[in-house]
Amino acid sequence: MKKQELIHIHGLLAEVRNQHEIRNGRSIDCSEYERTGVNPTSIHHSKTAHQEAIFALIDGITDTMAPEKEQLTSHAD
Repeated sequence: MKKQELIHIHGLLAEVRNQHEIRNGRSIDCSEYERTGVNPTSIHHSKTAHQEAIFALIDGITDTMAPEKEQLTSHAD
């Protein structure tokens, strides 16, 4: 995948995080992501740095959303 594509995905995931926080009124723990120091607008960082940031962001988002999914599926039964 090209660096430009990774930056685009990075931006989309950052927007998913922002929208989820706005809708639920609570922050997603993305401390690992924030430690990378790489934001979607950090175009000077390497492709590898963006990949690491993306994976850290995905982990933070999915760790937060997994319990919510469990609650939704348990109410459907």
